[in-house]
Amino acid sequence: MAQTTTKNQPPIMNKASTVVIRPARNVSGSLRLPGDKSISHRYAMLAGIAEGKTRLENFSTGADCASTLACLKALGVDWTRNGNAVEIDGRGSKLHAPVVPLDCGNSGSTMRMLSGILAGQDFSSELIGDESLSRRPMARIITPLALMGARISSADGNRPPLQITGGPLKAIDYDMPVASAQVKSALLFAGLFAKGETRVEEPVTTRDHGEMALRAFRAMVNQRGKEARIEGGQKLRAIEAQIPGDISSASFLLCAAALFPGSQLVINDLLMNPTRSHLLDLLISMGAGITVTQLQEQHGELRGTLQVEGRSLSGAVISGVDSAALIDEIPVLAAIAPHTSRGIEIRDAQELRVKESDRIAGLATNLRAMGAEVEERADGLTIPGRQELRGGEVESFGDHRIAMAFAVAALRAEGETRIHQADAAIISYPEFFEVLENLVQR
Repeated sequence: MAQTTTKNQPPIMNKASTVVIRPARNVSGSLRLPGDKSISHRYAMLAGIAEGKTRLENFSTGADCASTLACLKALGVDWTRNGNAVEIDGRGSKLHAPVVPLDCGNSGSTMRMLSGILAGQDFSSELIGDESLSRRPMARIITPLALMGARISSADGNRPPLQITGGPLKAIDYDMPVASAQVKSALLFAGLFAKGETRVEEPVTTRDHGEMALRAFRAMVNQRGKEARIEGGQKLRAIEAQIPGDISSASFLLCAAALFPGSQLVINDLLMNPTRSHLLDLLISMGAGITVTQLQEQHGELRGTLQVEGRSLSGAVISGVDSAALIDEIPVLAAIAPHTSRGIEIRDAQELRVKESDRIAGLATNLRAMGAEVEERADGLTIPGRQELRGGEVESFGDHRIAMAFAVAALRAEGETRIHQADAAIISYPEFFEVLENLVQR
């Protein structure tokens, strides 16, 4: 990642991708974020099996979504990219058999959701990933896709690489044992190729971008509570869409601004999907000043302008359905917990153990490296408030959310903090360190 020049001293990054974060006075300014990663993945995949040419403005700049585009290219889907605009020529329901393994990079979203589409194709394919992705659990898609009639396997029945031989599928009624929007989307995508109506029910409500995306491409999806149903054989039609800013990426900047009384941050055209807005409710309950204006809707997805005013933060207990809803935001919430008055307790978040890294262990290790007291449990953490962090040496563990979370924590630490393997941020938000430095006031 190249060193950049900003109005402040830029973050220092050496060849080993170590970034140095200095203390800040507050975080203020205005910006618009790259397109939401969850929506970008789903729109690109559905565009590939739609009829006609889809144009997606403000497509995610992250490496994960680039992996999805690369896999689509290997499946015979032509696309072009001009800046952050992507045009995709849909192939209808039939893709080409790949001549090489489909490299999903670090992207669990790519591997899991694309598997649902590949299960309905009349060819064999192999999905591979990097070292981190190769440790992530895949039985959660292998089991239901096999029930639908696909032949799908891996070396140990759970971890990548995956071998998929697709073909005619049958609809299933499936109660998901683990809450996962990726798995839900994969099964609904597979349902397009199945005979009959596929029903998927999740244990707790997760983000509904898959359902929204299918409707955007003219498929009918019925939702009731935690259940979604889709009839097989439906044809998708190309769309034009402007993808709203990624709210998970915004979470790091929101928390950075919320940390400092006096911060004034404006984020324009940000995703406001109710299944992704739990962080806003939580920060408001902790004392942050947050207002939303200019709400609009496109293809079922809400977007708006977010204004954040920094104030003193109290604390929170995150558990149950809130842990599932905030699973991407927990790293940055844990990282700012020592700066709150009452601290933050995280429960029922064992899913963090099988993300890009073991995020529970990584958070505990880095907080202790910065002088914080923290209790680590199998399913979460307890982090007392009113703690003074000191600058130190922390690791990203190759995890983009860990890297960005500790950049935020370091803004209120005493002295400089060095984050190793900071280039992990390219997975979801390559511009993060430059953007953060441009917003920091010293």
